Amino acid sequence: MADAFLSREKPVGAPRDSGVRIWPVGSLLRAIADSLEARFNPVAVQGELTGFSRASSGHCYFSLKDAQGQVRCAMFRRAAGLLDFSPRDGQLVELRGRLGVYEPRGELQLVVESMRQSGQGTLFEQFLQLKARLEAEGLFESARKRPLPLMPRAIGVVTSLGAAALHDVITALQRRAPHIPVVIYPASVQGAQAAGELRDALRKAGGRREQDQVDVLLLVRGGGAMEDLWAFNDEALARAIIESPMPVVCGVGHETDFTIADFCADVRAPTPTAAAELCAQPQASGLNALDIVLSRLQNGVERQLQSHNQRLDRAALRVSQPSHLVTRQQARLAGVAQNLRHSIRANLLHKQARLDALGTGFTKEINASVQRSRQQLQNATMRLELLDPKLVLQRGYAWLSDLQGQPITAATMTHIGQPVRATLADGEVDLTVAARRLI
Repeated sequence: MADAFLSREKPVGAPRDSGVRIWPVGSLLRAIADSLEARFNPVAVQGELTGFSRASSGHCYFSLKDAQGQVRCAMFRRAAGLLDFSPRDGQLVELRGRLGVYEPRGELQLVVESMRQSGQGTLFEQFLQLKARLEAEGLFESARKRPLPLMPRAIGVVTSLGAAALHDVITALQRRAPHIPVVIYPASVQGAQAAGELRDALRKAGGRREQDQVDVLLLVRGGGAMEDLWAFNDEALARAIIESPMPVVCGVGHETDFTIADFCADVRAPTPTAAAELCAQPQASGLNALDIVLSRLQNGVERQLQSHNQRLDRAALRVSQPSHLVTRQQARLAGVAQNLRHSIRANLLHKQARLDALGTGFTKEINASVQRSRQQLQNATMRLELLDPKLVLQRGYAWLSDLQGQPITAATMTHIGQPVRATLADGEVDLTVAARRLI
């Protein structure tokens, strides 16, 4: 492929018969890149990370090395976003990607499409595939995740009865919120049957009777290898977490452990103890809040009592001297009556003035309308008189017609010897056509 590409380029800067072709640098680098693409890609390589850095754009740049050499690598933001661990220098990893040439520097470069810690094998591949598929469905979207209740009526715990995680959760809840009941839904957390038992426990916790009591669920277990935590990477379990009617807090493994359940849960806790602490506010905080509410309630009651006492004192003062109250009310009534009379009189005067104005305006408008109508009638009479044909006849013109009264308006409508009738201003004259001349 590279030879075919090079054969299309014309060498520059050397005679055609020199035997050595001189190519532009860019053309040579593109030909090398084509050769790498045809022979190696896609490529998988194992080595040790060195010089790892993450740019503000989200792209990662580093080198992969072993005892015999090293190659520069670039991992762009989309692929870097799929990483489930934090790469660090000295870490042994397996990369999959495509070899190419970074033309601005003429350097060999591996564009990394996926990275995993070396030795994780098939389980890690399955984890990545399931994670990518569920993420594409939107199961990890933060918009669908629910907030935790501030003061739950009861807390449900889904875990194994013999797990150390259960002891850690119970201890943390007893220390922080001993007043909150804890409901345990036992299930295996390791082994072939664990995923099914975890799903059944979640569905039981989401039942109508339990839902009336439990406001939040803790899905917990201690740390372990990927094989030990594999039950929490079950797809059906992930969908059961999504369908749970109450929020789910997932605290599986240690802080560096991630499972599919962590991504689907409403809240991910780094450890089982942290999951318990997220769901239960310390009892002391609740007591302090109650003290504050009690203090505010007492102050409010005291203010209300003081206000009512003042109103009672004023009422008692008025009752002790009722004659003064009657006198004041009579004075107010007299003032209101006087104001009412003034208001009625002023309103009547305003209405009368408005009525007079309307009468004057109406008379003027009627007179003006009659005058306009008379003027219009005179103008129409004059125009009608101007259209009277007798006025035209009085100026010496005649109206010419045949004996049947049909008008003759052109010489071509007559013939020699034809009798015609001419209408003049003062009478009619019968004539005979003696000659006809056309203009």
